[in-house]
Amino acid sequence: MKKPALIHKRMAGVSIVEALVALVIISVGMLGIAGLYLTSMQAGRSANLRMQAVNLATDMADHVRSNRNGKTKYVAAATDKGKQNDCKTVTCSPSQIAENDIYEWKQAISAALPANANGTLTYTDVADPDLLHKLPDVFELLITWREAGSDVDSTYRTTVEL
Repeated sequence: MKKPALIHKRMAGVSIVEALVALVIISVGMLGIAGLYLTSMQAGRSANLRMQAVNLATDMADHVRSNRNGKTKYVAAATDKGKQNDCKTVTCSPSQIAENDIYEWKQAISAALPANANGTLTYTDVADPDLLHKLPDVFELLITWREAGSDVDSTYRTTVEL
């Protein structure tokens, strides 16, 4: 009968080594959870910026489609700012509407994406004299931005055919 009591006395406490091992395992697990949380936050921000770029490009594509008479004026380099025209209260020409659309698009890009973001818009008149009918005109919209902590530019490119 005395032997079982002796065994109980030796197993009565948790050693400091076991407690430290458990603490290390819990700490590594918590660091892993923190890393996953940070990665998911960065992925969410990246997805949000890409969604903003898609929406901005789609909006500009709609403006180009709605102003077919001013289609040749929808050209903007990355450094172009466009020209602001008050086309809501004054009747504007198709060229003025295109200039104002580019101005508003550039302002929207600056507001929705990081400070280094820009947009370009190119127009290609596809003409082939050998064809009986004219091929559609092609517009290319390109939005570029750099996310915080990244060394590489992110881009969204789409084309519009009229």
